Amino acid sequence: MLSHRLERDVLVITIEEDPGVSGRAGLATEITELVHAYRTSPVLLVIDRAASTPATASAVLRAHRQVGELNTLLSVATQDAATRRLLEDNADTCGSRLVVHTHVDVALDTAYVSAA
Repeated sequence: MLSHRLERDVLVITIEEDPGVSGRAGLATEITELVHAYRTSPVLLVIDRAASTPATASAVLRAHRQVGELNTLLSVATQDAATRRLLEDNADTCGSRLVVHTHVDVALDTAYVSAA
């Protein structure tokens, strides 16, 4: 369902499949565990086209709330406009800001520069 790698000191987590309604909590937990494991790195969540669904957006928003206390830069890159709107409109504003991008390369550059 997801893969991860370190690229330029940024934890890049790629969500490859739609978790469906029943898989949202599990996906959020997986993301949260990876963020905790790499807590010194900024995080970029890449949502593949096949995973660009409301269920994925819900899982990402839940993970964002769960890692808010870490003060970790959390960015999302997705080409799907509807998913970007869902994320932007429903992001938690109490903790660290959720940054939403259209292009992975721009998101990765921004996360890398922000961490430097």
